[in-house]
Amino acid sequence: MSFIRMTAGQALVKFLDRQYVSFDGVENKFVAGYATVFGHGFVLGVGQALEADPGGLKVYMAKNEQGMAHMATGFAKQHNRRQIIACGSSIGPGAANLVTAAGTATVNNIPLLLFPGDTFSTRQPDPVLQQVELPESLACTTNDAFKAVCRYWDRIVRPETLMSALVNAMRVLTDPAGAGAVAIALPQDVQGEAWDYPDYFFRKRVHRIVRRVPAGEELDAAAAMIRASRNPLLIVGGGVRYSEAGEAVADFCARFNIPLAETQAGKSAVKSSFPLNLGGIGATGNLAANRLAAAADLILGVGTRFSDFTTASKSLFNRPDIPVVAINASNFHAMKLDAQGVVGDAREAITLLAGKLDGYASQHGDAPARARAEWNREMRRLSAIVYRPGFAPEVAVGDPRTVEEFHRLTGSEICQTAALALIREAIPADAIVIGASGSLPGCLQRMWTTDVRDSYHMEYGYSCMGYEIAAALGAKLAQPEREVYAMVGDGGYLMLHSELVTAIQEGVKINVLLFDNAGFGCINNLQMGKGIGSLATEFRARDAQDRLSGGLMAIDYAMSARGYGAETYAARTMAELRLALESALKAKKATLIDIKVLPKTMTHDYESWWHVGLAAVNAGEKGERAYREKEEKLRTARQY
Repeated sequence: MSFIRMTAGQALVKFLDRQYVSFDGVENKFVAGYATVFGHGFVLGVGQALEADPGGLKVYMAKNEQGMAHMATGFAKQHNRRQIIACGSSIGPGAANLVTAAGTATVNNIPLLLFPGDTFSTRQPDPVLQQVELPESLACTTNDAFKAVCRYWDRIVRPETLMSALVNAMRVLTDPAGAGAVAIALPQDVQGEAWDYPDYFFRKRVHRIVRRVPAGEELDAAAAMIRASRNPLLIVGGGVRYSEAGEAVADFCARFNIPLAETQAGKSAVKSSFPLNLGGIGATGNLAANRLAAAADLILGVGTRFSDFTTASKSLFNRPDIPVVAINASNFHAMKLDAQGVVGDAREAITLLAGKLDGYASQHGDAPARARAEWNREMRRLSAIVYRPGFAPEVAVGDPRTVEEFHRLTGSEICQTAALALIREAIPADAIVIGASGSLPGCLQRMWTTDVRDSYHMEYGYSCMGYEIAAALGAKLAQPEREVYAMVGDGGYLMLHSELVTAIQEGVKINVLLFDNAGFGCINNLQMGKGIGSLATEFRARDAQDRLSGGLMAIDYAMSARGYGAETYAARTMAELRLALESALKAKKATLIDIKVLPKTMTHDYESWWHVGLAAVNAGEKGERAYREKEEKLRTARQY
């Protein structure tokens, strides 16, 4: 054994450059790069190491710490969690900006490696610039905020503690059941301190992501429950995607005539054209999936964590006598809804389970085919909705005059559902679409179809506004041969679009489809649909009565993006949208289409419910009715 004398920062970079993962016998480099927004707590420590010898790590200059980490999350997700970009920040606000992104990655079980700078370990210069001083504990800094949103947290108070911290970070980041954000706080003095590191710490490490085989007893119990059912429904979650189990699941469903429905994370794991695929389920699900879910006598969840949107706040399959089987790599998720858990890899589990069901066939008959046909008719209707004078909006909440006001202000004649249908027709079949917040994820889960694996990239665990454009850059870096489209509302764009500039700087082409409906349309629907007046959810000027009830704002988003260097287009009619999509597809650099979309033209609920907090005392009749309906639903929904 020999030793190499180097700084903690240099050791960190050298270690990351030597990490690999192996899955199904295919080995690849795990850490592809290092993204930074340099500041004083980082640029002279790890920054020096990256400048002197980054090895095989590509360094990215981000513009916002949260956007940088969303980019890394999008990159890791598009690589099915088998390659990452590490992220580093300065102390204080730079570190705090990463917290939202850490929560986003952890909720979605996506590996995200963060190195926020920290105060001095020696405390000699305290209070250092950007330090939050807490008189009750000088050991507590901004970076302690990461503990609530990370799978693993550590602070390097001496250069030699870096070794155990990094080994544990790799353990978490490569764990199919426990992946999420990892934050390792780096005091800025320790980054530059030297230590004699053993050479074996820098050897090539191959982390094997193995397919865990479930226990035979669990499979036997699950098989017995399925055999006792007549009308089971299978729910495809994100675990199917990451296990690359889509074909195995489709074969299982075809063999036993079991229809399937998709969560946001599971969509595109199984082909949309598969005859038993009913599409999206739950609060943002469609009519076919939700009706068959309500009629099911057994639920088989594969790789899903049964979020409130998937289960319609536990009202969708709500009878306590309906059994649930949950296949999941995580024991935690496999125990939800009093399920019979089958803990293991999705592909291995569903294949082994099929071997225990010889001779079984569901009694669905042609019900799945009839449900699909009915939903396809509804899809055609949604795709054909057009504006006309006196237009009645699809979502009948709020003041209908808002639609006409927006039409007069912008000249828009575009309805959101018809726009999505046109986009699906116009962009490549293998294009990757990315979304996260507002009404677009609901419309996309219901309406988007694809037969190309991993082409639907939705962040809906945290539903984090601002994820869309940054993650689109990450997805494009992961798969540069494919067109990538960020589906983002005007609210999400204003929240965070800084990494559009990074894409332009890198010469990477992403396509931003900006749906401008003059505000937070999804939340406006929620508040007004529950009996609350429109308050601070529409982009309106302040009026003479000092309220935000003046005229709608007219914003030229295309002009702003053009100033960054993007190729931009404006679309107010369907003809203009089609032309813009065709032109953007031919473009060689980042594009943005400013789509003026009439408010209230998104999809509505399809026999689903979502539990939200409502005022028990409400002056309005509509609000009181909404509260009564909520109480009624709670009486019949599962309680846990």
